[in-house]
Amino acid sequence: MLAGCGGGTGAEPAAGTAPAAPAPAPSPAPTPIPTPPPPTAQTTPADAARLLEQATFGPTDAAITQVQAGSIAGWIDQQLATPATGYAGYPVIDASVSVGCPTGSPATCNRDHYSLFLLQNQFFRNALTGPDQLRQRVAFALSQIFVVSGVDVGTAYAMAAYQQILLDGAFGSYRQLLGRVTLSPAMGRYLDMVNNDRPNPSRGIEPNENYAREVLQLFSLGTVELNADGTPRLDGQGRSIPAYDQDTVEGFAHAFTGWTYPTVPGATARWTNPVHYAGDMVPIAAHHDPEAKRLLGGVSLPAGQSPEKDLGDALDNIAAHPNVGPFIGKQLIQHLVTSNPTPAYVARISAVFANDGAGRRGNLGAVVRAILLDPEARGDAKTAGSYGKLREPALLITGALRGIGGSSDGVYLRDRSNAMAQNIYQAPSVFNFYPPDYPVQGTTLVGPGFGVFSASTAFTRSNFLNSLLAGPQRPDTTVPNAIGSQFDLSAWQALAADSNALLDRIDRVMFHGAMPATTRNTILAAVDTIPASDPATRSRAALYLALSSMQYQVEQ
Repeated sequence: MLAGCGGGTGAEPAAGTAPAAPAPAPSPAPTPIPTPPPPTAQTTPADAARLLEQATFGPTDAAITQVQAGSIAGWIDQQLATPATGYAGYPVIDASVSVGCPTGSPATCNRDHYSLFLLQNQFFRNALTGPDQLRQRVAFALSQIFVVSGVDVGTAYAMAAYQQILLDGAFGSYRQLLGRVTLSPAMGRYLDMVNNDRPNPSRGIEPNENYAREVLQLFSLGTVELNADGTPRLDGQGRSIPAYDQDTVEGFAHAFTGWTYPTVPGATARWTNPVHYAGDMVPIAAHHDPEAKRLLGGVSLPAGQSPEKDLGDALDNIAAHPNVGPFIGKQLIQHLVTSNPTPAYVARISAVFANDGAGRRGNLGAVVRAILLDPEARGDAKTAGSYGKLREPALLITGALRGIGGSSDGVYLRDRSNAMAQNIYQAPSVFNFYPPDYPVQGTTLVGPGFGVFSASTAFTRSNFLNSLLAGPQRPDTTVPNAIGSQFDLSAWQALAADSNALLDRIDRVMFHGAMPATTRNTILAAVDTIPASDPATRSRAALYLALSSMQYQVEQ
């Protein structure tokens, strides 16, 4: 059982602030996706819980009942229509800490505005209680594909605006999302597209290739040509075929010249606008390379086009490439369902990416729906040794707290996720916390989550569960509306006198009815050594042993 390039360089420059130039209108909502005929049999509790493991931040008793009351397809459609729980309330602040937090500012000023602390806390609050669970899960996956890291973009409102783009675009058009990501000043700062100047040999200036390379390698195509099922295309000698060459990278780098930070309201746009993150980057035509550019598939952009036209044509060229469906689709499957999908599964999702049934390409809502309704996703249990995925730290944390029935302001959860090597929105590089092809040692399988799993983080996982169940975590009074982290064990204690009834409920919520008999018997034996007159200790012991078991931590 399944148990290139870096990000931006250097610190953000100290420059004047600016409330944003007007942002473009949000992407239109995707056209409703055709619904298949209703199922002939009622959804089982096991399959309902499996769906919630894949499509939310963890099953709850109430959510399992809700899915069962309708159908899996109906629940997905309802989630696709649920508005986003957004990231509002992060004020624009000057790029210079000395200006944004001058002498006499509150002691928390730097933490609250020039780090991701409050945003990371909100991520966990949204994950625990947000009604748009599927959108939040998909946006979290997208944040690990279209990476912008707080290692270089640490201003709270900048990262909040970027993550809002992913939330808003999670079910929309891939091409529109790619456009919003490309023009985000946070992405521009992180991968050096902002202030990317036209060639000037006399000054030794050549366009920066960082964003051009990563948008091809990580955000769309990968490095080799793919079949629709995600396997590499091979030449006559059995070798993989490169998806692009250095000349193509240079062509895109030149196409992406001439963009700077949004203009300060009331100011005039100029080259190298002051650092500002509210709104999209703006074009400065005099700094855009007007020459012809070579792109993918032998396409060339003609000379004399505007920066807007070149950028739009370049992104159209990327989004139309046949690699995008299998490359992005497979990664979404890995984040939501299983680390090692079969080629047939990938091919079915690629087909939906190519055509959602209504002639639209890149409809991410249709792609997510197809991933979750696919036969390889559905059913009460999966037993293939290659199936499943390790719960990454954030999902282990939220799954445990949602399953137990807890609440949190996010502070403790953020800290524990960081200790497990997943500091939310602060990946160590543009390659995320782990690559999608991270190998599982001693096997031919991949297990992306194992990229942050070690002897040290294994102990940290167990220690987190032990501390969580030991009692409430006190609130940090410097955090607005702090409540700490806590839970109510009364429902579990009510069952604790009957250890089998207690394990039945744990099995339903935590294991979708698939707890192995050996695991169940081991936990039962341990629980039965504790007097029935001590329901608190019995329930805590049972929950700890269940949640810390690898049978729980490897989701199937």
